[in-house]
Amino acid sequence: MLTHWNNDIPIYIQLHQQVIDRILDGYIKEGDALPSVRKVASEYQLNPLTISKAYQMLQDENIVEKQRGKGLFVKEGVINVVLTKEREVFLKEKWPQILVQITRLKLSPEQLLMGEEK
Repeated sequence: MLTHWNNDIPIYIQLHQQVIDRILDGYIKEGDALPSVRKVASEYQLNPLTISKAYQMLQDENIVEKQRGKGLFVKEGVINVVLTKEREVFLKEKWPQILVQITRLKLSPEQLLMGEEK
């Protein structure tokens, strides 16, 4: 997880997104337990309420489930839900901004695919 934070975005939202990213990248798998609130708070010197808020968002989105006495676990079958949601967010919010920048810089498809100037 990050050790530096973007001051423009609340930390709990950044934590939430980090868990999502780690699920998508395969670092956290379906059925895996999330680290305890205390552990994350201690490790990153954060208020436990901040971590609780991020974890609550994940519960509200049915990405994780609480197992009484054991903690929070990533739900089975959630990867497709997460992937669909993240694709939708990218296409609706991020891609239009990227497209504007591509147009502004007059980049060709070839330049984009090669990742270099021509």
